[in-house]
Parts: sequence; structure tokens; C-alpha cells
Amino acid sequence: MNPLDKLPLPLLEWFRDNARALPWRDDPTPYHVWLSEIMLQQTRVAAVLDYYRRFLAEAPNVPALAALPEDRLLKLWQGLGYYNRARNLQKAAQVIVYEYGGVFPSDYGAVRALPGVGDYTAGAICSIAFGQAVPAVDGNVLRVYARICGDDGDIASPQMKKKVTQAIRETIPLHAPGTFNQALMELGATVCLPNGAPLCERCPAKGFCAALAQDRVGDLPVKAPKKPRRVEERTVWLIFLGDSVALRRRPDKGLLAGLWEFPHALGEGPLPPEWGIAPLWEEYGGQAKHIFTHVEWHMTLRIVRTESDKLPPGWVWAGRGELEQTYAVPNAFARALELAREQLKETRMD
Repeated sequence: MNPLDKLPLPLLEWFRDNARALPWRDDPTPYHVWLSEIMLQQTRVAAVLDYYRRFLAEAPNVPALAALPEDRLLKLWQGLGYYNRARNLQKAAQVIVYEYGGVFPSDYGAVRALPGVGDYTAGAICSIAFGQAVPAVDGNVLRVYARICGDDGDIASPQMKKKVTQAIRETIPLHAPGTFNQALMELGATVCLPNGAPLCERCPAKGFCAALAQDRVGDLPVKAPKKPRRVEERTVWLIFLGDSVALRRRPDKGLLAGLWEFPHALGEGPLPPEWGIAPLWEEYGGQAKHIFTHVEWHMTLRIVRTESDKLPPGWVWAGRGELEQTYAVPNAFARALELAREQLKETRMD
């Protein structure tokens, strides 16, 4: 007997008693489920809660999201990272407005075709919001499956994902598909934890989990190692004029597209002369590091003061209030942003 066949009843009972209270679960409309799932990609639940509430306050529904100015959209998203998620959210909202009259489509194919929506997100929306018996397979579900079934397939492979999706499709209870999918994800997030440290004594599947029975919990799931990231040394300049700091906008395509950043360049060296900035003085501001998927930035921060208000095209002077309310600065520059706030606060006190 497939161990998964034993899972639905004890899992649903466990979820009834142990589910975390989350705002999108209180009112699981298609829009709320969709927004929460996109925010939760690559992001911890605790980090998402405040963003979710703030976002809904300004974009409470699909038409409001479709009409949101892009700069405001990106500012609301600041700190969540992976900003293409926000852009695709808005593109999808505009599709829903123009092609579906602002009403979220319920057909799986139509949901899957929306910008930024993959198999998992479409499955989550259709099962949770519309009660359709479709799988929603994320990393948590892959891990739970691998351990319960004792499967040593590579969970990063398309073949394994296809296999697990089919297995869940055959197991999902028709009377509670959304609850079952949420319970599976919850089990992986709170009990069947990664890195060989699951809380097996709390698991509703402990009586039929192959990994536990075979003492292989620490060996599963199997995931092929990632290629090492490229390391780049960069110098970031915080250029101050009075109570403002210089920002520049990144190109519309590529890494961190369209966001605002502190000027920087590869390597270590003097302030690039082509910027035309005449410094009064310059000092060391510390070190910072940021890890992207394929590249790692090691940054040296330099603080510069100038008396000239001339900046290269596409740059702006931003005051403390504008840093807080207007310009979306990505997490890659979190330490630089913190340092800029400190400097601007000191300037105002002077």
C-alpha cells in the first residue's frame, strides 16, 4: 500500500488542531490566496505578514492592483526581493481586468496562463479558493513526499516534481482539496523541516513514514548540489549633499530592473571621474554582502560629501522622507540604506 494513501485523514485532523492563524486563511478569496502565495515565494511567513497587510491597504482588489503606479508598487514590495514577482502580479491583474472584467478566472488553465503564475501557484489558488482537486507542489510538499515514501529521487529534478504531482493528484481528497494542500505545506513548514531536523514526534505520518522507519530522515530528501555562485567585489558610494543622498535608477531589464540604488562599481578604487562628483571628503563606511541566486556581492561602502548638486542623467537627490516613502531600494543595499538613514538623521540634528 502506498504510504500516501494513509495520509489524508490524520493530516487533516492534525491541521485542524495545529494550523497557524494567517490572514489569508481568514478570507481565502482568489485574490488573497494569489497575493499571499506570490509573496511567500522565497520568503518566510513571518516576514510576509506586515507586507501583506500594507499591500492590501493600498491595493485591496484586482482593479486597484492593476491601476497602482509602478513606483508605488515597487515601494510597497521593498524588502521582499525578487521584484519581478511584483511586476508580474500587476501584469496579471491587468490581464484579469481587461480580459475577465476584473473577476478572477476559476479555470485552472486560465489561472496558469497569468503572468508569474506557475503550476504550484495555480494549484494553490484553484484548490484553496475554488475547491478544485488539483495539486499544489512546492518544496515543502516535495520534502514531505520524499520522506513519507522513502523516495531518494532528486527533488530539484523535473521528473521528481512530475512524479510527486501525480502522486498528490491520486491522493488529494475531493471533499477538502484546498485544506489538504495547505495541510501538506504546513506540515513541511512546521514539522517535516529541512536540513535533517524534523520534529517527527509531532508528525501525523510518523506511524507510516518510510524515512523514519528506515532511519533515513537525515538522508532525505535528496537534492543535487547547486553550482557555486560567482563572487563580485564592488564599491558602493553614499554621496551626500546637505540632507540628501544620491540614488540612481537601474536599467529596465536585468538584475533588480527598474529599482533605485546607491551608485556602485566593480572592484575597489576612487570615485569614478565620469560621474562628475567633486568630493569635499570621503571616508570608509564598512562592509556588506548580498547573495543572489547566481552571484554574490561583496561590497565596500564609502561615504562622500559634496557641495555640488550636479548629478549624472537618471540620478536623483533623495531626502530621508523620500527614502522612506518614494524610492524602492532593494535589499542588496540594506546596509547602505541603514547607513544613509543614520547620516541623514545626523545632518538634520545639526
